[in-house]
Parts: sequence; C-alpha cells; structure tokens
Amino acid sequence: MSTTRIGLGQWHAVPGDKNVNLATALEVVAGLAAQGAELVVLPELWASGYDAARLGEIVSATAEPVPGPRSEALAQAAREHGLWLFAGSVPELADGRVYNTTLVFDPEGELVGVHRKVHLYRPTAEDAVFAAGETVTVLDTERFGAVGLATCFDGDHPGYARALRDRGARLVVMPAAYETAAESWWDLLHPANALANGQWWITVNQSDGGMFGRSRVIAPDGTTVAEAPRDGASLICDVDLEAGIHEADIHNSALWNDAQPDLYVPHPLPT
Repeated sequence: MSTTRIGLGQWHAVPGDKNVNLATALEVVAGLAAQGAELVVLPELWASGYDAARLGEIVSATAEPVPGPRSEALAQAAREHGLWLFAGSVPELADGRVYNTTLVFDPEGELVGVHRKVHLYRPTAEDAVFAAGETVTVLDTERFGAVGLATCFDGDHPGYARALRDRGARLVVMPAAYETAAESWWDLLHPANALANGQWWITVNQSDGGMFGRSRVIAPDGTTVAEAPRDGASLICDVDLEAGIHEADIHNSALWNDAQPDLYVPHPLPT
C-alpha cells in the first residue's frame, strides 16, 4: 500500500485584506508541511475573503495578475517545502477582467495548473464580479495521474464532473467557499459525483464567516474517509489513492463504461 499524506487547509479569510490573508496561507502551508504533507489544498478565494454583500469591493482590492507577487510567494512556498500546492483560488486580473482562478504548483515551485472558474454562483452575484472561465481543466501529473480541477460551484454540476472523468481525471481537487445555507448540497453532491465517476474528491472549504469548514476527502465509492472539523482547524490525512481507484474499477465501473451519452443531449427548459 502506498499512501499520500494530504493537508486540507481551512480557515476564515479576512475580507479585503490580501496581505494578512497571504501571510495566513503561507503559515497554513508551512504548518501542514511540518506534519509531512505531500499535497496541500487551500480553499476558494482565501486571498480576498468571501463576503457576498461586498464581493465586488473586496475582489477589486485584492486582484493581482498571474504571475505576480502573490503567485510568486506561493511558488516559493511549494519549492521551499517540496510539496504539491493546490493553492486554492485567487482573484486573477487579466486583460481588464477578473477571474476566480485556481493555481497549482509542483514541488519545484513551477506553476503547472490554472483553472478559471466556469460556473459562477448567481445567488451571490459572482457573475457580476468575475468573468467566467471556458475550460474543463485536467492536469496531467506523473505523481497523481490526471487531476481534475473544479472551483466550488463547478463541482456541484454532475455534467462537469463527468467531463472531468471523460478526460481521464480520477482525482478531483475542489477549493470552495461554501455557505452554510447550502450545506446539504455539500453533503450530497460531491459524494454522488465521486461514486458516479469513480473519482477521489478533495474538497476544501473556508470556515467561519458564514461558511462551515468540513473540508474532506471522498473516496470513489462515495464514502468520506477524512473530514476536518466544522469551523475548525486544518487536517492531515493519509490516503491510498491507487487502492481506491482499483476498487472503483472493479465495483462501479459500469456507471461510466455503460453510459450512453447520445441519450443525454440537453433540451431547452420551458420558459
């Protein structure tokens, strides 16, 4: 059995204070690295904080280009600690637009993955603040194979999860800023996606400030194998990713091998 030590970094980011938030993120990464983490995941929009009532204001105050000072600091952290850093999402300024962008750094500190959030959450007016990404993002790695990237509301869409699986992703990493009012979605959607597609899911949430923590690792059979406390600290866990995939291929592969995508063509909803 070969296990991977995974660090789930959850905390409450301070809305609008990018300097404090970056310092906290680097402390979280260092603390998880000190516990032997090989792969660290941070939550969604930790750099800006998440306050729906003034989302535009705090995002404007914290957006930076990539590469830029913040991404360089994250690259240095990955390099210094020799780990894979799935650095959550940050407000990325590019061509006069702002994207909600997830960054991935390898242990040499190279930026090897970028995912701009595709599905913007309209109930909190994300679509008025961010431009939408246009890509189903899968990162090919020697260490973990094909890794799918989803940012919060992306991962709530079964079609997006299946698109990741169709592109070979057996591990999905999902940074989130998941609000308490939608906690039942957290309980149901991502385990179902993991089961239906034979994937590991690592979902990392902000905690406090209207969000509930409970960052977790979900196995390809839909069971939660590790979960951080509600509104609590970060978590370290050891997971045998290869064994979970092997079991999924034996027991639930019919869910994707027997799919008939020609039958699933969407039809317009009635207006």
